[in-house]
Formats: sequence, structure tokens, C-alpha cells
Amino acid sequence: MPLTAQQWLDKIRALPLPSKVKIMNVCGGHERSITMAGLRTVLPPNIELIPGPGCPVCICPEEDVYAAIQLALREKIILVAFGDMLRVPVNVSKQEPRSLEQAKALGGDIRPLASPLEALQMAKQNPKQTVVFFAAGFETTTAPVAALLAEGVPDNLLILLSGRLTWPAVAMLLDSGQAGFDALIAPGHVATVMGSDEWQFVVEKHHLPAAVAGFTPDSLLAAIYSTLRQLIDNKRFLDNCYPQLVTPSGNVTAKRCLQETMTIEDANWRGVGTIPASGFRLREAKWDARIQLPDYASEKRQRGGEMPPGCDCAKVVLGNIYPNQCRLYGKACTPRTPVGPCMVSEEGACRIWWAGGVRF
Repeated sequence: MPLTAQQWLDKIRALPLPSKVKIMNVCGGHERSITMAGLRTVLPPNIELIPGPGCPVCICPEEDVYAAIQLALREKIILVAFGDMLRVPVNVSKQEPRSLEQAKALGGDIRPLASPLEALQMAKQNPKQTVVFFAAGFETTTAPVAALLAEGVPDNLLILLSGRLTWPAVAMLLDSGQAGFDALIAPGHVATVMGSDEWQFVVEKHHLPAAVAGFTPDSLLAAIYSTLRQLIDNKRFLDNCYPQLVTPSGNVTAKRCLQETMTIEDANWRGVGTIPASGFRLREAKWDARIQLPDYASEKRQRGGEMPPGCDCAKVVLGNIYPNQCRLYGKACTPRTPVGPCMVSEEGACRIWWAGGVRF
């Protein structure tokens, strides 16, 4: 019989823990589960769970959001995007729209969606109009886009791709020598697509404990227990605490679709900078909105690419500070009036902490 969350918690409390252990949970979905379940309040106080760079909305380059806004306002298109993207702010003058939501209010035909299939349906329902799918996301949401393209899409559907791979950001943190954590909980949904083996580098190169976790308290606590035992026993390995869905090699079909329709390139992460081999790029120009339509991303803008003044979202994403340590958290920046992207997305640590009741 699998252990319950309470049983895993009891096992963790029984461990001879060191004075302080910092464990990074990469995934925004993990952070939401941890916060909503109140795991930080029941774990021993010397265990510190650090939110990581697993929010695709938070790190989507500002130039891509800006390009989407300009396309929607300047070109005769229908622009569709995942709902969270509509409220992500960019740095522009007060006279200009600073989000897709504001661009929609100015007359842009901008529509939220929950699935790439909705973009396909939109294109089929509007055959005389160009539909641009602003596809921002990590492997989990980029793989369905790849599958859509592999199966074939109508000529009036274009992709404005802002896809990123998760592991290179963690590799960058570890390679810097200033990662600030002792163990890693790897994202279960990404590992479902790409395979758990993708995270072997954490153990083999950096000699840190690592475990893949699902999104229930019992799976997360199992992963926490595993990394703690690895530290205590001085044995390092990658543990799969989400065997229901995760295999070493991942989803072969999804990976094949990604390889057939996309290549990997160096890519910009908002507030972080360029991370080598961390971005997806479309193989075919016929799908690419940047090639088929004017590219507005390269226009010079004030403070382009940076976080708004006073916003510490980049530090939150990199695990350098907790959300409530941001200078604007709960003051100028709230879910009603977000200043930075981490307060917008359901996977953003600031938004999650706010929803969990942290007000200061």
C-alpha cells in the first residue's frame, strides 16, 4: 500500500535532519500544491522549500509579449493565447497598452484559450482570417503545439512561439556555483513528456539529491523524504516519486513531434537573460508568425526586456528571494493590479503565495 501524506510526514519528522536544508521545487504547479496544502507549516522548520523557475508566463520574454500586442493592434488578425498571458505587463509609456488585455480593450481581436486545439478550431471557423497562436510555455504545453503542427494545420494558422525548456535554467543556476539549494524536486509533468533521465545531470554533474514528484501532497512529501535521506546517507541518485506517469525516456510520441517540428536554440528569459539551448524554434517558416507577418519584437523600447522598476520577479524566479520579500509585494503589486508577471500567472510564486493568504 502506498504511504499517505501523513505517513510520509511522520517519516520526515523522524529523520536526523541537519540544521538547515534548502530544497528547490522547480515547478509552479508544485509550488501551488505545496502552498495550498500548507506543507511549509507542517514540515520541520529546518526544511526550507524554495520556489524555482517553473513559471512559463513569468519568464516569457517581454519582447514576445510586446510583439503579440503590436500584432493584435496593427495587423488584421485574430490573436489567441493562454488566458494567463493576457494580463502580463510590459514596460511601455503610460499612453500605450501594457498588456494583451489592454490591447483587447483598444479593439484588438484577442481571445483566450485553454488548449492548442482551440487555436485549430478558431482557424477552421475563420478561414478568411489569419489566426496567430501566441504559444508561450514549457515542454508540457509546447509538445501539444508540436503535435498539432505534425498532424497538419490550415494555412491561416500561424504560431508566435515562445517555448522554453525547463532543465537549462536549473543547469544555469547550478553551473553558476550560487544555486543556493541542497536538493532538487524535478517537475513531474515535464518529466512525463521528456523523461526523468533529463534530470540525471543534477546528480551526476552536481552531486545533488534529486527526485521527480507529482502534484499531490503524498508524492511531494515522498520526494522531500527521498532527497533528505540521500543527504543524510550521503548517497545521490535520481528518484522517481511519480511512477504512475513518469518513465526514464518519457513520452516517445510527444518527443518525436517536438523533434519533427522544432529545433533548440539559445533563448532569452525575462529578467534572467539568455540561457543556452533553452528555447524552441519552429522548423518551418510557413508556421512562423515572425516570418509571415511583420516582426515587432525588435523595436527599441524603454527598459525593454527588464522587469518594471522595483519589481523583483527575476529574483523570485531564480530562487534568490521569497515572493513576499519583493519590494512591491502586497503594496503596488497585487493580483488586481499586477506589476510583475509572477503576480499574474496561476503558476507564478507571487500569485500562489497571495492566494495562500500571505499578505506581507
